[in-house]
Amino acid sequence: MAGGWSRDGAEHEQMDATINDALDRVRSSLPKGESAEFCDECGNPIPEARRIAVAGVQHCIGCQTELEKEARAAELFNRRGSKDSQLR
Repeated sequence: MAGGWSRDGAEHEQMDATINDALDRVRSSLPKGESAEFCDECGNPIPEARRIAVAGVQHCIGCQTELEKEARAAELFNRRGSKDSQLR
């Protein structure tokens, strides 16, 4: 239900745009090119199976996990959709 100056269906268009923007951001951050033999963060060797499975990988599993945790913590807004969780 649209209210105020918005037209009917505007909420769904906004949600779709938000999802599409997030997908575009994730796709653009996927590694490309040749995989590294050694992790860029810690210098440990990256297993061959990981280099084959993830094209362009630059980090070992441990460092990649930590980088993803930091990125998740730095998100600017809550995507869970609950108004209560956004107010906390």
